[in-house]
Amino acid sequence: MDKTPHDLAQMRKSYEQAELDESQVLPDPLAQFHHWFDDAVRAKAMEPNAMTLATVGQDGRPSTRIILLKGADERGLVWFTNYQSRKGVELDSHPVAALQFFWPELERVVRVEGRVERVSEQESDEYFMSRPLGSRIGAWASPQSQVLASREVLQQAWAKQQARWGEQPPRPSHWGGHRLLPDRWEFWQGRPSRLHDRIEYLAQPGGGWSHHRLAP
Repeated sequence: MDKTPHDLAQMRKSYEQAELDESQVLPDPLAQFHHWFDDAVRAKAMEPNAMTLATVGQDGRPSTRIILLKGADERGLVWFTNYQSRKGVELDSHPVAALQFFWPELERVVRVEGRVERVSEQESDEYFMSRPLGSRIGAWASPQSQVLASREVLQQAWAKQQARWGEQPPRPSHWGGHRLLPDRWEFWQGRPSRLHDRIEYLAQPGGGWSHHRLAP
């Protein structure tokens, strides 16, 4: 059956909600991030802590996926995953990454870059135990990023691990947290005529941050 294709060249939106000026931003990018994050929560953004994580493989190819932010303080931005997954292996090989938040409800983007390290086992244990039981069992059942013969194989593995651990599955040694230590932030506010506002923060060698405007 014939289907009329979308006219991608004509799909566009004019961003007109707000502006971002150098005089408006806070001196510390983490404080600015929390300010914008709070706005996203108030705007009822769908999963405001969802972010794109970009990593680099041993072959130099980048890869991205959507993950959830689970911590953000002066130490860095934290997420949790299977260390044997593609992203986990790539971060072991190249411990640098980029994160991006997109809140279309506010016409805003935040980009963050920096080196990455694993969080402590204690942090991983504490977060793991806060997860729903099904998710904790899933961490044992799923060989993340590996080829599966079928969904049935995964479901069988989940049932096997459920029978093995019952109500108290411990954290697998291959599962835990990563923390990105930012050295660059960018705050992007959509504006009309594609003249978007972009404020970039750069970490300074002696500590602290500088910030300036970027061309859209």
